[in-house]
Amino acid sequence: MIKNDLFIIKNVILILIFSLCFKNISAQNSYLSDNIKFGGGIGLSFGNEFFSGTLEPSAIYQVNPQFAFGAGLNFTYNSQKNFYKSTIIGGTLTALFNPIQTIQLSGEYQQLHVNRKYDNDRVLYKDEKYWSPALLLGIGYQTNNVTVGVRYDVLYDDDKSIYATPWAPFIRVYF
Repeated sequence: MIKNDLFIIKNVILILIFSLCFKNISAQNSYLSDNIKFGGGIGLSFGNEFFSGTLEPSAIYQVNPQFAFGAGLNFTYNSQKNFYKSTIIGGTLTALFNPIQTIQLSGEYQQLHVNRKYDNDRVLYKDEKYWSPALLLGIGYQTNNVTVGVRYDVLYDDDKSIYATPWAPFIRVYF
């Protein structure tokens, strides 16, 4: 259990150090910095005694007008009163392809560590810690820095996936 948590912390620290080094390199080379874009997502969900918050910073390198690749982090917290609390931490590798200026095809591989703790006073579930992979293939309409579309998780698992359905709409913004 502690070994798993240390593994996650070490990986997050390495990704952050890599990101900072990448930013320092871009400051030294204007061509490189012109091709790096930063963005990500923020998600909030409220419901009947339910809360979910997500922060997903990411960066991409624009190889040419048609192709970009990048990486990102994912931090999510979920809570259902008198039922469970979970934290989800992980990373994403992204590839973007624009066959024409307004259409964007995307592939994203996510590896997320789920730590779910149930309120055992009222629920008979066991606490869970596991890795959840996702391979998201998407298509979107792009205008300037914003892409709106839908993506499908080809690795979707009803029991382990963090998403409620394999289909998910998205809004992607990079500056």
